[in-house]
Amino acid sequence: MSSQKVANPEQIPSSSLQHWIRLTLVYLLIPLILLLCGGDIRWWQAWVFTLLIMAAGLGGRIWAERRHPGLMAERQSAESLQEAKAWDKVLAPLMAISIAFPLVIVAGLDHRFSWSAAFPLWLNVLGLGLIAVGYALAVWALAENRFFASVVRIQMDRGHVVCDTGPYRLVRHPGYGGNVLALPGMVLAFSSWWTVIPAGVALIIAVIRTALEDKTLQAELPGYKEYAARVRYRLLPGIY
Repeated sequence: MSSQKVANPEQIPSSSLQHWIRLTLVYLLIPLILLLCGGDIRWWQAWVFTLLIMAAGLGGRIWAERRHPGLMAERQSAESLQEAKAWDKVLAPLMAISIAFPLVIVAGLDHRFSWSAAFPLWLNVLGLGLIAVGYALAVWALAENRFFASVVRIQMDRGHVVCDTGPYRLVRHPGYGGNVLALPGMVLAFSSWWTVIPAGVALIIAVIRTALEDKTLQAELPGYKEYAARVRYRLLPGIY
């Protein structure tokens, strides 16, 4: 089944300017916290990370909105948030916070106070590569699926169907999978063993949310059980 149904242009809501400004500030705040905690304007890994997260966070959403007009408005609508599953009203913001803010705070402080010995350059580069691939996978998932909501709900008002194209041919939750892949990348890129702790917490939250979302989709979204039988893994091929 494909998710590429086209809605009536007159019924497509547009995302507000305030939303894009708020989004820009959030994606600027994450690397800003990293640099402030690190206290090192010459920290090149932090600057590369800034480019990656801005490209994925803003560029990816612009691409998704161009492919699926109204997607960003759906993701921020109060109605969608009200209709979210009760457990996801807790897990959605918790996951959004856990995959970024605790890691950059710990990594920055680790860099400032040299809690961890510097990793070899090739590990830093490998880490940045994992972040880039992870963010690219998450962006691809967002742009591929016009039902990629910010919370878990069955969008029958929008003609919700299963998306099984693009990265969804590989895993059932590639958006989450991409963010999970970036977690060890941040540990390596920032030479910080201490970030293993917040990365582990973020991973646990992501796995719990994935399991609950998958259970919901199998129970409530027509065709998802058949899709799950075809695509075995949820987050990372061959792993989970």
